[in-house]
Amino acid sequence: MAPQAAWIDHILIEKSARRLTATQNGAVVMQADVALGFAPEGDKQQEGDGKTPIGIFRIDRRNPQSAFHLSLGIDYPQLHDIERANLQGVDPGSDIFIHGQPNGVAGMTLPGDWTAGCVALSNAEMERLWSLTPDGTVVEIRP
Repeated sequence: MAPQAAWIDHILIEKSARRLTATQNGAVVMQADVALGFAPEGDKQQEGDGKTPIGIFRIDRRNPQSAFHLSLGIDYPQLHDIERANLQGVDPGSDIFIHGQPNGVAGMTLPGDWTAGCVALSNAEMERLWSLTPDGTVVEIRP
C-alpha cells in the first residue's frame, strides 16, 4: 500500500485504560474501547497465558478472511520474546492481532476481556481502523 494523507502512522494501545488511539503526525484520527486477552495484567510470557504483549511492534500482515471481523497482525514474537521463552523452556506464543468480533457474532460487541492475547474492537471500529492502517504502522502497547 502506498502512503496517503488519511492514513495513520501510530497506534497506541493502553491496556489499563482498554483504549486504542490511532494518530497521524501526532493528531488523533480515531479512538476506540478495546478488549484484551482474558488475563490482561502483565506482559505476554507464553502461548496460552491470555496476556496481550507489551512493547513496540509493527503491523506486518492483514487477513480479510480471519475467524474474526478483519485482522491486522503485529510482529510478535520479537527476538527478545523468543530468547526469553527459550530460556524459560516455553513457547512465546504468536498470531497476535488487532481484530473485530468473532464471525457469527453479528450486531454486538462481546463484553469484557475475552481474546487469547489479541486486541479486539467493535466490527465498525475495526473496519475504520483497517481502512486507515497501512502495513508497517507502529503499534505501541503500554501496560
